[in-house]
Amino acid sequence: MAVVTMKEMLDSGVHFGHQTRRWNPKMKRFIFTERNGIYIIDLQQTLTYIDRAYEFVKETVAHGGSVMFVGTKKQAQEAIAEQATRVGMPYVNQRWLGGMLTNFQTVFKRLQRLKELEGMEQNSWDGTATKKEQLILTREKIKLERTLGGIREMTRVPSAVWIVDTKKEHIAVGEAHKLNIPVIAILDTNCDPDEVDYKIPGNDDAIRSAALLTRVIADAVAEGLVARAAAAAGAGRDEKPEPGQLAADEPMPEWERELLQPAGSNAAAAPARAPAVPAAQPAVDVPAPAAETAPAADPAPADDQAAPADDQAARSDDQAAPSDGTAAATDEAEPGDGTAVSTDQAEPGDGTAAVTDEPVPPAPTA
Repeated sequence: MAVVTMKEMLDSGVHFGHQTRRWNPKMKRFIFTERNGIYIIDLQQTLTYIDRAYEFVKETVAHGGSVMFVGTKKQAQEAIAEQATRVGMPYVNQRWLGGMLTNFQTVFKRLQRLKELEGMEQNSWDGTATKKEQLILTREKIKLERTLGGIREMTRVPSAVWIVDTKKEHIAVGEAHKLNIPVIAILDTNCDPDEVDYKIPGNDDAIRSAALLTRVIADAVAEGLVARAAAAAGAGRDEKPEPGQLAADEPMPEWERELLQPAGSNAAAAPARAPAVPAAQPAVDVPAPAAETAPAADPAPADDQAAPADDQAARSDDQAAPSDGTAAATDEAEPGDGTAVSTDQAEPGDGTAAVTDEPVPPAPTA
């Protein structure tokens, strides 16, 4: 949607230029025709340039800039003060003081003096000034208010300047160029378009025309202020967490915490999450080292010392066993029968029966 319509511009007389004898040849490309000795401005081009200036002002203010409204001619004074006050921007609608931009440090000191006088007046001049001194201070305050009242809250040079009638405000245009401040202005048929960065061809002498175009620039400033406030509010809110992250006040699920933790922390956290596994291992593994390292293994040398004694006893028994066996296996001869009787005796408890060879009685003779 266009910021201004063709009908509004026609009703406000934006298309009327100066007389044909008072023109600047550089403005020829913006002139539509001539009628009754007056140039008619091409409003189609005016609409295009209005859109460009509107976007520039909106972006400038949205990024923290400010726009100074300048219009000291009678036709624009009221519109300049009204629209600049509406959007909270500095303005100059009385005499332009030389150095307002290039010598702003000195101008700023006068602004401090104006605020000081206003404070003194609120305090009834501190009760120390005489009537004549109060009158002198009041006149000084009124003069400063008339010339500097519109820029009272300005603390630095503006980012852009809106000017009505560049021929009348040529001092302001020159200072803006020295400081490389963009100039947005209404260009009538007698103006030089090369002096303006963002030009709007139109009538700068009619009250309604100046008021309409000034309102358009003020609307751009208002839209830029809204965008600035929205950006500041967005920066103040908590930013949306990136994938894999959560806001500080939102708890993280257990499964997501495990996925996000590195491998080392997972290994360290495993005993804390499953304490039963390490508890079961000592029940199986502890006895094995206990048998090897327990103090009960110390008496082993005593058993080792007793072992040789047992071995010696076993050897003595073995030596005694052959002697017993020899005695048991003796062959005794029965006296008078001429036959030897051998008796084999077995060791008791060996599970074998003893075999005895007894002599057979002789058969009877016939």
